[in-house]
Amino acid sequence: MTFDRTGRLLVLLSALVLMACQTAPPPEYAYTPPITEKRVELQQRMLRLLPQVQQSEPAAREEARWLADTAYKAGAAIARYNDPVFMAWMNNRMVNSMWNFSERGLCWHYQHDMYRELRRRALSYFRIGCCVRDKGDGSEHHCVYVSAAGGAWPESIILDPWIWNGRLEVLANGDFPLKRWEDEPGILPFLQSVYPERHLQPFEHWARVKDGSGFRGYVSSFTEEGKNSRQGRLMQKRIRQGMQQRGGKLYHY
Repeated sequence: MTFDRTGRLLVLLSALVLMACQTAPPPEYAYTPPITEKRVELQQRMLRLLPQVQQSEPAAREEARWLADTAYKAGAAIARYNDPVFMAWMNNRMVNSMWNFSERGLCWHYQHDMYRELRRRALSYFRIGCCVRDKGDGSEHHCVYVSAAGGAWPESIILDPWIWNGRLEVLANGDFPLKRWEDEPGILPFLQSVYPERHLQPFEHWARVKDGSGFRGYVSSFTEEGKNSRQGRLMQKRIRQGMQQRGGKLYHY
């Protein structure tokens, strides 16, 4: 019995170590057969958000397919760009350190970045919103969600690329406790102004950057303070490098 308990404990510890060392998924991740199946499954779940008369419309199916594909592809690419080396919550400590061990990797960074990528086309059947778990308790978790264009929270699907370092977690209504999760409409006016539908911001663009203090204060990347901050200048450098590497394309994933 002692051996069995020890064995189970070792297995659990090994799993935790593997999770702790989990890095971002490789470029081919979103195109592997298991994830390709998940993309199709997510498309179908999104379609079920729509009124039944719309679910079979070719334009609705194409829009849901694009959203599902982009969510998986962009989620993995966002993590690769942020280069996580620990569990997601450990990356928070790296980012929040006064020594700037990591530039980005907070859950709301992933939220903003996912929102940026899902706003690259105009949507007729769906809309993109933002939500938060455990608001105000010191361990808030921010995500984006997809709902029908005429729908409302919580009839939505939460897309979380942060929790597993780019391996998208999908939570449909019924999968998440409403006592913990809530709509976050207050951030939308800002994000919509930065990333209107069909925006042309490159993949390396950040909606907010660390302010002049370089610690936990953030400002819009469009403000003079944001442009002139260390992180603002770093963002512009990375944008130039990325655009050059992609031959002028805004993104590649």
